Amino acid sequence: MTPAALAQTAHSWPQVYDPLGNRLLSTLLAALPVIVLLGTLAWLKLRAHTAALLGLFTALAVAVLVFGMPVGMALGTAAFGAMMFLYQLTVQRGLFTILRESLTAVTRDQRLQLLLVAFCFGAFFEGASGFGTPVAVSGAILMGLGFSPLAASGLSLIANTAPVAFGALGTPIIALQSVTDLDLRALSAMAGRQLPIFSVIVPFWLVWAFAGWRGVLGIWPAVLVAGGAFAVPQFLISNLHGPWLVDVVSALISMGAVTLFLRVWRPRQHWGADGKEA
Repeated sequence: MTPAALAQTAHSWPQVYDPLGNRLLSTLLAALPVIVLLGTLAWLKLRAHTAALLGLFTALAVAVLVFGMPVGMALGTAAFGAMMFLYQLTVQRGLFTILRESLTAVTRDQRLQLLLVAFCFGAFFEGASGFGTPVAVSGAILMGLGFSPLAASGLSLIANTAPVAFGALGTPIIALQSVTDLDLRALSAMAGRQLPIFSVIVPFWLVWAFAGWRGVLGIWPAVLVAGGAFAVPQFLISNLHGPWLVDVVSALISMGAVTLFLRVWRPRQHWGADGKEA
C-alpha cells in the first residue's frame, strides 16, 4: 500500500479510542504490544528479533481485531514503519555512510552509481525480499548519494521492472503456477526466455531517464555490461534451475561484472552530483 493509499484509507477509517467502553481497559489493551515486547525480553529471555516479531503480531492483532483498523492499512503502516526504522538505524550507526563511501570509491559518476544501486542492488533486494523493499532501500541510498527524492524513487521504480517477475524468491511465478496448475519449471523457463531482452533494455532506459541520450552514450559500455551480465544468468537459471534464485544470482553477477569492468574502463566525461558533465 502506497503512502497516498494509506492516507486515503486513514481519512475513511473512523478511529475508535475506547473500543471496550472503558478507558482504562482500552489503554491497557493498547499497551499490550509493548508489554509483550518487554515481557518476552525481560522474563522469557527471548532474542530481540523474536520478541520484536511477537510484539508486532500482537500490535497487528489488537489494531485489526479490537480497534477495527483495516488490514491493508495495518500491514502498510507496519511495513513503512520498518523501513523508516531501518533507515534511521543505518544513519545512527554510520552504516549508511560506510555504504555510500563504498559506492563512491567504485565510481563518483552518478550514472554509474545509479546502475549499481538502482539496477544491480535493487534487483538483489527484489529477488531476496520483494514487495517494495528494493524501491525503499535503493531510493534511500540514492538520496544519500545526492539524488533528489523524486528522482531516487522514480528511477528505483524504473529499475525494478527488470527483476520483478522473479521477485521474492520467485513468488510471482509460484503464484501463477498455483492458479493455472501449469508446470512450475515450464512457467519459469518461458518467463526466462522473454525477459532477458528487456533486462538489457531497462538499464539503458534507466540512465536515459536520468541523464538523457547524451548521458547514455557516455557510459553505454558499462550499461551494456550491467544489462548483459543480468540477462544471461536470468535466462540460464530460470531455464535450468527454476524461479527461486534468478534475481539474486543475476544481480550479484551483474554487480560484480560492473565493478570489475570499472577497474579497466572509465567514462571520458564525469557526471557529477549537480547532474552535469564535468
